[in-house]
Amino acid sequence: MAHGTNALPIGRQRGAPANQQPGSRRTRGIRPLTAVAAAFTLAQLILVVPGVGTLGPGFGLGLGWDETVYVSQVSAQAPPSFFSAPRARGVTLLVAPVASWSTSTTLLRVYLALMSGLGLYLALRVWRGLFPARVLALAGALFATLWVTLFYGPAAMPNQWVALGALACAGCLLRVRADHRDRAALWGVAAGAALMAWMRPTDAAWIAPPLLALALAGRHVRAALFLTGGLATGVVQWVIEAYTSHGGPLRRLAEGSRIQGGLGRNLAVDDQMRALIGRALCRPCTGPLPHPVITAWWVLLPLLAAAGLAVAVRAGRTAPTLLLLVCATTAALPYLFLIGYAAPRFLQPVYALLAIPVADALFHLVTRPDGRWRPAAAVVTALLLTGHLAVQYVVLDRLVDRTAADRIDWARTAADLRRLGVRPPCLLTGTEAIPVAFYAGCSSAATSGNNASATEAGILGTARRVPTAALSPPGAPPPRYARTWTRHPSAGLDLHLAPRPAGGGQG
Repeated sequence: MAHGTNALPIGRQRGAPANQQPGSRRTRGIRPLTAVAAAFTLAQLILVVPGVGTLGPGFGLGLGWDETVYVSQVSAQAPPSFFSAPRARGVTLLVAPVASWSTSTTLLRVYLALMSGLGLYLALRVWRGLFPARVLALAGALFATLWVTLFYGPAAMPNQWVALGALACAGCLLRVRADHRDRAALWGVAAGAALMAWMRPTDAAWIAPPLLALALAGRHVRAALFLTGGLATGVVQWVIEAYTSHGGPLRRLAEGSRIQGGLGRNLAVDDQMRALIGRALCRPCTGPLPHPVITAWWVLLPLLAAAGLAVAVRAGRTAPTLLLLVCATTAALPYLFLIGYAAPRFLQPVYALLAIPVADALFHLVTRPDGRWRPAAAVVTALLLTGHLAVQYVVLDRLVDRTAADRIDWARTAADLRRLGVRPPCLLTGTEAIPVAFYAGCSSAATSGNNASATEAGILGTARRVPTAALSPPGAPPPRYARTWTRHPSAGLDLHLAPRPAGGGQG
């Protein structure tokens, strides 16, 4: 059976029984993808969600700093946090069906785990007929078992959704290229592009050009229009918000660049390698490189992807593989060469796009041309993959424990603030004010830094009306306007409480 872009599975496969129904073939092709997606969801619920559960009513223990910003835009738990220039509204829309009426972090995590499992299934399914089902299933398993994929699957963060949107968009575009009458694929192109643009417009701007070039090169005007329309749904909203909140698109881009340390010539390859040890944010990214056991898969990834291209050329599916490799390359460029720090989640779109060529290469290594296994190669590959899975699990387990402990401290600080009378409506400033304020149900404000949103006079004016506190590292001085406020130690922070507002404030 051919697997080129112009050879979608139609009719009876060579060697198949004459009485075999097409529906049974479709079912067999779907079952492995369903199993992978279900296992991915279950792994999140077992390995990640329990480590970031809830701590009493109203506390969303486990939401990270960025997550509290996205969730607070629709949550009744706390007022909206400052929404800085690099952020986009896609995650807020994603969490709204749960966060708009429930403050349970466990419920939100379960919902996101289910959604990410469904998203992986749909993103892989569009590639049926372009690659063998077993290649797609292995590709899904390779992507789903990375610690970064498991950790961010149930997280209110955008990068994994950009990855799934890119994978689905590329697959649907290839299906349109093979059959211009495939309306479902056309809408899939638009949906994948919209998902990327709503989640991270700047990432979409790097991934979309190869897709658009392929559509225009093949004179698939409708596909190009659907792709552009999908991107526009997210970009237009981003531009409108740029004018209303950031002084225009150019100023928003400049501010986003400043917050990210200034985009320019920066070699971040070694930073990304240092982050593989489980550093959610590597900024500044210093210290020795992790043990080669941890980084081996990352070093081998481009080599296996190149091998996948060689396999694809021989199998007659060069175009799909080449498109995946080109999109992965453009997605990786800004995070490897233009930014001065690293976060493993930044490269999730790259990992998703490379997963299919890598899986194709692995199957070629362990099978003969006639489809039979190469026993020795299969055993060695299975052992290496088992070791890889063990490394991913160890890194994930340590990361979950570490982040859960950090966020317990935020919840304890919020509880201390309530005990001291800082209750909604209230205001927090200073170190880690944004996540602690979300846990405490307060507003947050800063007079400087990446989240500057207030003036000293404004904060002091608010302190005369509602309970206000400034947070600082233990022993460190608070902001200048809070030097005379009363200090109380808490979990890893000092709390500086403003004098009670007139009338006593909250009791």
